Amino acid sequence: MIYSKIAGTGRYLPEKILTNADLEKLVDTTDEWIRTRTGVERRHVASEDQTTSDLCVEAAKKAMESANVTADDIDLIIVGTTSPDLIFPNIATIIQDRMGIHGCPAFSIEAACTGFIYALSTADKFVRAGEAKCALIIGAEIITKLIDWSDRSTCVLFGDGAGAVIVQPSDEPGIISTHLGADGQYRDLLYYPVGASKDLAKAGLGDSRIIMKGNEVFKVAVRTLGNVAEQALKANNIDKDDLDWLVPHQANLRIIQATAKRLKLPMDKVIQTVQDHGNTSAASVPMALDVAVRDGRIQRGHLILLEAFGGGFTWGSVLMRY
Repeated sequence: MIYSKIAGTGRYLPEKILTNADLEKLVDTTDEWIRTRTGVERRHVASEDQTTSDLCVEAAKKAMESANVTADDIDLIIVGTTSPDLIFPNIATIIQDRMGIHGCPAFSIEAACTGFIYALSTADKFVRAGEAKCALIIGAEIITKLIDWSDRSTCVLFGDGAGAVIVQPSDEPGIISTHLGADGQYRDLLYYPVGASKDLAKAGLGDSRIIMKGNEVFKVAVRTLGNVAEQALKANNIDKDDLDWLVPHQANLRIIQATAKRLKLPMDKVIQTVQDHGNTSAASVPMALDVAVRDGRIQRGHLILLEAFGGGFTWGSVLMRY
């Protein structure tokens, strides 16, 4: 039987760092207010001329180096993002061209903050079916270009970045199972009001910004993240105490802490990068994974649960051995 495994990881963050102290000069807020309510201390912000594909290419290079593969080895590219360079062609084809990869399937998935989890789950199916042997999977955002910097309820949360993984076949389970879900009835709690077929002419006129009802999002997020984590463990008859690490979407510290509490997991088993990256949407899980792999906390053979929750609402989890 063919399984899939993550063979390498990588991440890239824009050079510019925006601290909470910097935000105090832009909006009516304080470092203490941001830290106590979100856990965010700093975030990386793309420059005006940077695109999401710029970040993706750099993260991909690092993941490929980690997995010891070349552009000639890649036979599938999937990108999870809500902030592509263009409406079309899809960002995966742009990355494909820039990296000198030709002919393989290349597509993007828009599932908000759950985009990487959706993409990784899809790649797992391709590899298990024998349709791919070396998949490049990326979660990336330049979300700060969608922000109203006068809205302190959202501008303090988000940052930019890209995380990538290489997925290859394995004789033993790497990715054990994936679990995805969505419920569109919650779409008005977190959304961006402009799209290709809706109010595109308003873009740039001040009406287009992330709209979020924070308290309602928090309640649904904690409940849903707990459920999808428990679903993964129950489906595989695995006790939470057997988990080595939880790598959650880095939405904000309160959601991370509440989810860990519901699962009765100690925080020293939870990978946290929200303090340094902010909420990077689809990029947050792969970047957090890469941080923990490269600093030595996550080791080969560790049992890991990845999970995310995003606008839509969408959600998902991946149970795997690294």
